[in-house]
This record gives sequence, C-alpha cells and structure tokens, in this order.
Amino acid sequence: MESNHLKPITVTGAVVTISSSRQPDTDTSGRAIIDLLAGAGIEVTHYSIIPDDLDRIRSEVYVALSRANCIIFTGGTGLTRDDRTIEAVAPLLEKEIAGFGELFRLKSYEEIGTAAILSGAIAGVIDGRAVFCIPGSTKAVMLAARDIIIPEIRHILTHASAHQR
Repeated sequence: MESNHLKPITVTGAVVTISSSRQPDTDTSGRAIIDLLAGAGIEVTHYSIIPDDLDRIRSEVYVALSRANCIIFTGGTGLTRDDRTIEAVAPLLEKEIAGFGELFRLKSYEEIGTAAILSGAIAGVIDGRAVFCIPGSTKAVMLAARDIIIPEIRHILTHASAHQR
C-alpha cells in the first residue's frame, strides 16, 4: 500500500508485560517498548504488569482494547508450562496476521540462529485494533517493536479499521 492510501489514524499504545517477578522498575522490556513507541510519536495510554495466568491475560486484553489501538503483550510466549500468553490471546483474534510471527522469527534467526524456533510470536486484529504477543527479552522486544510493529502499525490499522461498525 502506498503511503497516500493510509488513513490518518492516531495510534495509541498499550503495553502489557506478562511476568510474576517483574515490577515497573525492573521491567526493562516494557520500558523499551514504551520508549520506542514514544520515540515514534505514539502515546502509550495503558501499561500494566500481570502474572502469567490465562484468565488474567484474557481480561487484560479487553482492558487494553478499551484504551488503545496498538496492544503489545510481552512475555509468556515460550514453551514452559507457565507460558500462557499465546494460548490466552490467540482464540480472541478475529484475524491473525500470520506474517508477523514468520517475519519475527526470520529476523530472530538472523540474530540468534536456530534458537529462533523457540520464539513464540503472534499478531492479529480484534475489533479493528492490532494485538501483538512477543517474547519478554529486551532484545526481542526491541527487534519486534523497532523493526516490524512501528514501521507497519498505521498500515495494519488502516486495513484493520476498514468497514468498522
């Protein structure tokens, strides 16, 4: 899509860190996303840290959706029994953006090699808003936010909000 086809959309961000141990002063990944969004002129209108609990994550999806149109969940996307972010969010997506996870893992592969297969990352649309789930490492959130989400968010939201009720 050419830039002249993009809708004049105001992007607002929500950052949700999934962790049982991080606090606002130790949440380097959440802070990195907030700083990157702010640097791109995107106001962060919601920030929270919640435990890796399926029901809490699903509840937080709706809180974040009520406050922003670009929601980024960081953490809880791995393979351990406690990692529940993707399982909580994926069933709520109306449309999946399959290319997001594919591109994230490709770019991760370029940095960390075959360990990239362990990187859970999904994105999709709920009610015209974009939702991203990315790993919790600071390096991973920098890669996802800086190289994929921020450059494409207006394009994504232009499509996602088309024909909204």
